[in-house]
Order: sequence, then C-alpha cells, then structure tokens
Amino acid sequence: MSKKQNAETEEKVEKQNEDINVEEEKNEQEENVEDKVEEQEDYVAKLESELIEQRKKTDEYFEHLKRNMAEFDNYKKRIAKEKDAMYNMIASDLAADILPSLDNLEKAIASETENTSFKDGISMIYNGLRDALNKMGVTEIDAQGKTFDPNLHEAVMHVEDENFGEKQVVEVFRKGYIIKDRVVRHAMVKVAN
Repeated sequence: MSKKQNAETEEKVEKQNEDINVEEEKNEQEENVEDKVEEQEDYVAKLESELIEQRKKTDEYFEHLKRNMAEFDNYKKRIAKEKDAMYNMIASDLAADILPSLDNLEKAIASETENTSFKDGISMIYNGLRDALNKMGVTEIDAQGKTFDPNLHEAVMHVEDENFGEKQVVEVFRKGYIIKDRVVRHAMVKVAN
C-alpha cells in the first residue's frame, strides 16, 4: 500500500471515528435529554402527589372548620335558650313572691275609706308594681267568662246554673298570672255546670 492509500485509509478511519464520536455524543445527549425528561416527569409526579396530599389536608381542615362553626352556632343557640329559660324562671319566682302583696294592695284599694290621699298612694304603689310586672312580661290570665282550663285555672267551687255554659268560669276569687307560656300562679275560680 502506498502512502496515499494509507493516508486515505487513515482519513477514512478518522472520519469513521469522528462519525462514531458524533454518534456517541448524540446518543449521550439523547440519553441526557431522556434522563432529564425522566427526572422532570418524576418531579412533576412528585409535585402532583404533594398537591393531592395538600388538597386532602385542605379539605380535612375545611370540614373541621365547618364542624366547629356548626358546633359554635349550636352553642350560641343553646346558651340563648338557657338564658331565656333562666330569665323566665327568675322572673316567675320574683313575680310569685310579689303577687301576694299586689293582691293585698288590690284589697286595700277596694276597701272603703274617707282618706282619699291614702287610697291614691296605695293606688300609685299598686300601679307601679303592676307596671314592673308587665315590663318583666308577666300578664294577667283572663278567666272571667272563659271555659275552664286546668292548665290556667284552679277550680275551688262548682255551681249548677242554667244561665252559664258547661265548664264556664263564673267568678274569679284570685287572679292568675302567666309569663310567656309559663304559669306563675293559677287563677282561683268558680266553675259552672
């Protein structure tokens, strides 16, 4: 072989080596790109799983918050009911203690006396007590001429009289009082038929 052929062969070998090197570089680059794509896909998958986990936690916290809000709302309603019931109970007890004095003042007003200023003073005290009871929500039970109701009335006498209807209240001996739906004192009545 001649030098020329050797040179051509060497050139061919070098060219082939260059081609192989270029091919190897391309393969390495492709592998690097594939590795990077794989890494990115793994990273994206990791982020997606973290996102799903965070969403679950967020949903759990939101549900917990809704339960706490509902519990707090129920607590507020229960406290308001208890407060209202306690107020009614205290007002009822207070009214029950005041009512005998109110009855006595009514008797004093109904009694005959020549001292009108004394009677006016008693009337003023009576009206003041009555207004205070009204402000507390205590109202008189209307019994006269009504049908007897054992929830509101206490029958102490019974009379047979054709002029009145069955179980009709004929006379009120002592006034009854109620606060909202709670009876403070039953009306003491006489019932017909």
